Amino acid sequence: MPFTPFDLGQLRLPNRLVMAPMTRSRAYADGIPSSLTALYYAQRASAGLIVTEGIQPSPAGQGYMNTPGLHTDEQVAGWREVTDAVHAAGGRIFAQIMHSGRIGHPDNTGRLPVAPSAVRPAAQIFTPSGMQDIPVPIELSTAEAEATVQDFADAARRAVDAGFDGVELHGANGYLIHQFLSQNANLRDDRFGGSVENRIRFALETATAVAEAIGASRTGIRISPATGAQDLVEDDAHEVYPALVSALAGLDLAYLHALASPSDELNRRIRELWPHTLIVNDPSAGHPDEALDRWLGRGADLVSLGKYFLANPDLPLRVRLGAPLNEPDFGTAFGGDHRGYTDYPALALHPAGDPA
Repeated sequence: MPFTPFDLGQLRLPNRLVMAPMTRSRAYADGIPSSLTALYYAQRASAGLIVTEGIQPSPAGQGYMNTPGLHTDEQVAGWREVTDAVHAAGGRIFAQIMHSGRIGHPDNTGRLPVAPSAVRPAAQIFTPSGMQDIPVPIELSTAEAEATVQDFADAARRAVDAGFDGVELHGANGYLIHQFLSQNANLRDDRFGGSVENRIRFALETATAVAEAIGASRTGIRISPATGAQDLVEDDAHEVYPALVSALAGLDLAYLHALASPSDELNRRIRELWPHTLIVNDPSAGHPDEALDRWLGRGADLVSLGKYFLANPDLPLRVRLGAPLNEPDFGTAFGGDHRGYTDYPALALHPAGDPA
């Protein structure tokens, strides 16, 4: 089953293995993808689908050093080189649009981070001078939150202009959309805060705006239910996520990309409520085979893999052949040059197609 084709909107995926989004922090200071980025993604074009690293939709959306953007013409041109390379290699690629919200630092971006509420996470972030405490963010006004929704839609249009096959909204891992969902990062008393209905509103309006901008069949969204990411509290996750998934289901999006929840009950409920393509990512899986067997067996349509694609550009082939896997070097995961980025070896094959 992992190697049977799958139709995702207008795309025919050759297999069920998705390259998960992974921050690599190798963009130029102006947010343009580096000269190596096209090679990095093209090397991994045998994935059923590639989802890029998080790409900020605006200057205010940046939190980390050397992350790419999709808010200038120059950035669009840089990403066009990437999508052209992936398509030339036979691949399919979605851009993940990520606003980091309160996860940021002025030493990285020249500005204070913004957030649903002026509540700093009990966390640190890497800066040019090393690890520092994340500062108290600036609370977005209602008008600014509404403008941020449009930033996502504008970035989605730019993604299509850059040649991407679609976009994924990053609603997971403690970043802005996720912050609006939470109990402790969102203390607002306007239409974006308070009740469950209000706290899911930012995610729903963002997904709606992006689907209207580029088409629902080219729009996905990622969530990470009840994972406690980035100091978020989600004690009411069993209310929030069924409400969110049910509301999103009516938009007929391309897919829902869910990080496996610690709650099996919540995982089952999400699958029951989501009538469209479901991608599951499970970082706890010890091998791609384990992740594929577990989640395809539980009703997922596709399975995303992160560190295995980082270290194995030809991962689908290795999994299909049962070949050994390269081990990732996490010391080169963020920032740097080609080392740990484009120099992981592919399998050497005999003429018969067997590993050498």
